[in-house]
Amino acid sequence: MSPTGLFALSKCLAVLCITLSQPVLGASKQPNILFILADDYGYHDVGYHGSAIRTPNIDRLAFEGVRLENYYVQPICTPTRSQLLSGRYQIHTGLQHSIIWAAQPNALPKELPTLADKLREEGYANHIVGKWHLGFYKEEYVPTNRGFDSFYGYLTGSEFYYNKTYCLAQINRSDVCGLDFRENDRSINESEYSTHLYAERTKQLVADHTSAHPDQPLFLYLALQSVHGPLEVPAQYRTPYKHIKDENRQIYAGMVSCMDEAVKNVTDAFKKYGLWDNTILVFSTDNGGQVAEGGNNWPLRGWKGSLWDGGMRGVGFVHSTLLKQKGAVAHQLMHVSDWFPTLLNQAGGNASSVKLDGFDQWAAISDGAEGPRTEILHNIDPLNGKRGKRTEEVFDNTVRAALRMNKWKLLTGEPGNGSWVPPPERELPTKLDPSSKKQNIWLFDIEADPYEISNVAAENPEVVKTMLLKLAAYNATAVPPFYPPYDPRSYPENHGGVWGPWM
Repeated sequence: MSPTGLFALSKCLAVLCITLSQPVLGASKQPNILFILADDYGYHDVGYHGSAIRTPNIDRLAFEGVRLENYYVQPICTPTRSQLLSGRYQIHTGLQHSIIWAAQPNALPKELPTLADKLREEGYANHIVGKWHLGFYKEEYVPTNRGFDSFYGYLTGSEFYYNKTYCLAQINRSDVCGLDFRENDRSINESEYSTHLYAERTKQLVADHTSAHPDQPLFLYLALQSVHGPLEVPAQYRTPYKHIKDENRQIYAGMVSCMDEAVKNVTDAFKKYGLWDNTILVFSTDNGGQVAEGGNNWPLRGWKGSLWDGGMRGVGFVHSTLLKQKGAVAHQLMHVSDWFPTLLNQAGGNASSVKLDGFDQWAAISDGAEGPRTEILHNIDPLNGKRGKRTEEVFDNTVRAALRMNKWKLLTGEPGNGSWVPPPERELPTKLDPSSKKQNIWLFDIEADPYEISNVAAENPEVVKTMLLKLAAYNATAVPPFYPPYDPRSYPENHGGVWGPWM
């Protein structure tokens, strides 16, 4: 080669080396994660499920992203939150029964890393705004000791939206009440309506983060109090629903509209500060709607607290510019425990390094690929009251349990209220649970019968047997449920009128 050719080649190689040494903008930048968890938000209470309640902002985000229409959460608050942050089924955390009450010395086990713990290892700044409800009897269990850099919200399961007071019902004495509102490790007083308060704090966190740490990825867990009882909302949100005769439903509808506005305000902040185009937004409910407090799950069977689909089939969607498919509906089977591996892997972590019950669902959500999940253990709760007579050897069918395998769903024991309740504005009759009190095995083909009308257990004995064997196999891996009695040392009267760690 001529000297001129050698010089040209060396120059090209030098340019190539310099180019390869430079990072490709956006190629490996970790996504921000905004996880919005609504509380007690019913399946029928979002606009895109045909509700009379208007949710234009949630609807727009859902239609621009991927709506999850075969997505399951848990029937009540603590179990869903524990599975979201640990990626483990209840039978593997000891939280199989009920919720963690404020006076119970109980918490999500410390030996289980949270999603926030693992994201911190990947360099994320982690913040939680809103509801915790995973135990706080010792300081080591509060959010700032479970992977979060800051906490602004409440520790218990519910409280008043304005005065931030939580009252624990007691037997043989008046309710035990106290303030439950914290900023990190200190109790504070705030009287503003909580939905507004949490949206404003979230906006401020986004502003502060982009100013102080513009290159650090952000995980923001917004666990809204909305739309859990008690029923409280500023008058301007309730006024558009004055035509609804049922007062609970009327107030609840206003609460939903206020939440929808908060979702817009928060997502607008991500856009304003330049984070939106590299953000994964997940929106989810924590359980089905509480019909007694205005929520609704029509046309699904059951409500909050039950193992029917009305108690567990969640409102959920993902919105992100990083999605390959947009404006789509995902019918793949998904579960709340799947967010741990899905989001951790997207953050650059290695979910396979953690023992999990969840699956990485990103390909199913983003690409429309076949989902990795074929079954969901909804729960096995040996502490729940038993129902009927035992007739099965492989698994005690008097025990409260539910399992999904492909298209089949099996329930045993006491599943909870199994009525079909239409929204009051539809003025349709409620169809009460037709099951006898002795019945304790149900089998449904959810694909053909999503409303759980026809129990086909008698016609499919081999399917029932297979699923009972699977329940027995799961039960063999379970840790004992932990549900301790109340500890009076926890009462706010012993701590200056506030709820907080006491041991």
